[in-house]
Amino acid sequence: MVVSTVVLSIAGTWVTHRFVEPKLGRYTGDVPIESLDKLNTQEKKGLKWVTIITIVVLIMIAAGLLPDNGILRGPDNTLFTSPVLKGFIGVLFIVAGILGIVYGSITGKFKNDTDVVKGMVDNFKTLVPFLVLVFFAAQFVAYFKWSNLGLIIAIKGAEGLHSMDIGLIPLVIMFIVLSGFINMFMGSASAKWAILGPVFIPMFMLLGYSPELSQVVYRIGDSVTNMISPMMSFFALIIVYYEKYDKNAGIGTLMSTMIPFSIAFFISWTLLLVGWILLDLPLGPGAGLYYH
Repeated sequence: MVVSTVVLSIAGTWVTHRFVEPKLGRYTGDVPIESLDKLNTQEKKGLKWVTIITIVVLIMIAAGLLPDNGILRGPDNTLFTSPVLKGFIGVLFIVAGILGIVYGSITGKFKNDTDVVKGMVDNFKTLVPFLVLVFFAAQFVAYFKWSNLGLIIAIKGAEGLHSMDIGLIPLVIMFIVLSGFINMFMGSASAKWAILGPVFIPMFMLLGYSPELSQVVYRIGDSVTNMISPMMSFFALIIVYYEKYDKNAGIGTLMSTMIPFSIAFFISWTLLLVGWILLDLPLGPGAGLYYH
């Protein structure tokens, strides 16, 4: 974990300074530079009361969940059917709303209910472009899923690699490429693994390599193209934040900016894994490279 973090940090820093930052150029937009100013007396008082209320709420929830037959437990007296867990979004909304109103009232930002509504409206304005973009993105994902193109590509690609009689390192590299390619068409990591796992786990085991190794190879391929995959859950949200600084930004702008990172991480991860295999190092506690 430490080695991979250092390698990726170095690769990401080098790509940023060598390719991405020079391409973006000097920022000349009108978005103000954010700075951290010291808290005034009222803000400190507001945070103090927010902390106190948060602790009180957590104690109340724990008092209703932890004791046997607690009032917040589910009908079968378990935590899994608790209304707190089943309605967690509602609970989070109420608690966050209360904390926001308390902080705003103490700091003087909220003087009446009109100020509260105005604050909610101002913050929701930033989400409108995201909601519009997500609407059309959801249609694309739904039609793509309906066509089963992602499933067909995954199955045919796995069958193709399975039919090749090649060594471990070429197989590892090709599996990484296949996993990264499929990631461009299927957003769910668990869905991709459900398709590829039954093919590649037995393949690696028959070659004498552990199931853990096959999963490591899959995760590398899956991770290096997340940043350029339109199927990624946060892809639309990233574009919205990008447009805050560049009004002309779009899908192509984001992908062209992120491709250098994707290439650098693919090379770094692959070389690291190949070195790991050549040095015969364990993948983790009780997880070796070989299957006996």
